[in-house]
Amino acid sequence: MHRIELPDWAVERGRGYNSFDAIDPERTALVVIDMQTAFVAEEGVFGKESARAIVEPINTLVRAMRDAGACVIWTRQTVSDAPHLAVPAWQYDLADPFVARAVASLRSGTAAHEIYPPMACGRDDLVLDKFRYGAFSCPAGALARVLHMRGIELIVLVGTLTNVCVESTAREANMRGHKVIVVADACAAATDAEHNAALLNLRLNFADVQWTRDILALLQEPDRHLPLLG
Repeated sequence: MHRIELPDWAVERGRGYNSFDAIDPERTALVVIDMQTAFVAEEGVFGKESARAIVEPINTLVRAMRDAGACVIWTRQTVSDAPHLAVPAWQYDLADPFVARAVASLRSGTAAHEIYPPMACGRDDLVLDKFRYGAFSCPAGALARVLHMRGIELIVLVGTLTNVCVESTAREANMRGHKVIVVADACAAATDAEHNAALLNLRLNFADVQWTRDILALLQEPDRHLPLLG
């Protein structure tokens, strides 16, 4: 697991923008970012030990959120050739063997594209394919529609990579008016430095940063609710 270092000054400075000390499960979504075989498994093209280390805390949060009645959503990074979903051709150099392998791994229907089997993905959870780093930038717009239909105010983010898809999604969610909590010990990056850099910037500007134990404690206080927007 990452050695997490989030300075007190950053926590304090960010407190005025994003500090959330209650969870209303009916207006909360746990969004699990890209815990796919490609990003987690030892044999995965992007597989990292840091990602495997967050399987247990994520599963703990998934079960707790589900039991509390919160919405649980899983995203899968996906490559498509469809004109409205495909990324610009210049972004992928398919002549590079690693890039070609990565692109092939993230196509729908491959084993590597699927949610990593040890994850506690339930049959009533939502699984959404996304085609950009940020889940809200996906041309299909599935996440935004689901959150709107369910009246979701607070998004709790976990998954990988902290400094890429998690951070991108957190920024977008904040800009759309959602309250955002990023769970520090339930996210993973390639290195401690990248993980901590992302948490620092998120805490300063875009999200509250909490720990798994904090979220579990808030879920045990059902009479406390977040203030409604507006």
